[in-house]
Amino acid sequence: MQNRQTNQVFNFDKFPNFEKDIDLKQRAWIEVKGKAIETNVRELRSKLSKNCQFMAVVKADGYGHDAKVVSEYAIEGGASELGVATLKEGIKLRSFGVKKPILILGNLYTKRDLIISFKNDLMPTISSIRECLVCNNIGKHFGLKFSLHLKVDTGMSRLGFESNKFVQEFEKIKSFENISIEGIYSHLSSADEDNALDSQSITQVQRLKFNELLKQINLDRNNEIKIHLANSAGMLLSKDFHFHMVRVGLSMYGYSPLVKIDKNLLLKPALSLKVKVAFIRTIDKGVSVSYGGKFVSHRKTKLAILSIGYADGVPRNLSGKINVIYNNKFYPQVGSITMDQMMVDISDSNEIKVGCTMVLLGSDGDKTISPLEWARKSNTIPWEILCSFKNRLPKVQVD
Repeated sequence: MQNRQTNQVFNFDKFPNFEKDIDLKQRAWIEVKGKAIETNVRELRSKLSKNCQFMAVVKADGYGHDAKVVSEYAIEGGASELGVATLKEGIKLRSFGVKKPILILGNLYTKRDLIISFKNDLMPTISSIRECLVCNNIGKHFGLKFSLHLKVDTGMSRLGFESNKFVQEFEKIKSFENISIEGIYSHLSSADEDNALDSQSITQVQRLKFNELLKQINLDRNNEIKIHLANSAGMLLSKDFHFHMVRVGLSMYGYSPLVKIDKNLLLKPALSLKVKVAFIRTIDKGVSVSYGGKFVSHRKTKLAILSIGYADGVPRNLSGKINVIYNNKFYPQVGSITMDQMMVDISDSNEIKVGCTMVLLGSDGDKTISPLEWARKSNTIPWEILCSFKNRLPKVQVD
């Protein structure tokens, strides 16, 4: 091999091929506890109405936890179905050998995508007569029935049949011989708000509208169509929202979407975010740190440079607002978080060295940092925090 800068020629044949064995924990990584997922599913299922089934929502790579790991442990915990957002996510789960029913929560509208969905035994969400006709024709072509779920818009104003037209359109859909309606569902827009149980709240209005539509379509009592409405927040609010199945995402990963949580609900966070110290330097008093110089040292300061930044999914607007943990002690992050690195004030430590591991999210001793905390400090929601972590952060299963 020739070094392009010096024109020197090297023979590396005698050296091991290190490139094939790069340490996943060389820089920064996510640790996932599959057993926590399994435990959370069991705990949440214990709160469900009798015979209510559990759909594990594993979209966005299992909320950043690794969809394969999450799916396996959620199924072990008793999940009967899985929910994804995209066709590609569904196909990927099938490639992992997942056999459970999978619902695509996003919208498929081309014949090509619906054929791919059918061939991979994935159930699309259908929001219009047009897609129903396409699915029926696909089923007819193959001499089989195309399994799908119908969605009704009860107040989200996103996907779904218009509620004031659904009854009439459902009567037409029932005549299609080559589709199998596996489910009818809607989506709550505001179930995580404090007033969700008030009779006049958006959440209660949606539930009542959904119930009324179900009465009007007059489903046979023995019909096997699964009715589902509740997300994590709806599931925790009341059994009135449970129907035949619930679709659970955030709570399965260990976090409640409700401020007022059932004290008897024992959820275990399944994710930790860890990073190695890449460099240590000491600066004098009055020296600026990072882009923009918004942080200026007020004393002689020892800095640990951590190899993680906003390109990994750590929000830049958390700059100067968060801590990291090392050996059961908090240390403040200082200066602007950059694309690939951040700085931490470790002046009070003599034990932190290059190569030490620090915790950004998760626990160390009795100290814990939660995505809920990051969400609050960056004026967003925990869903966004968890789904922001990029592919260059390896995921390591630790149980």
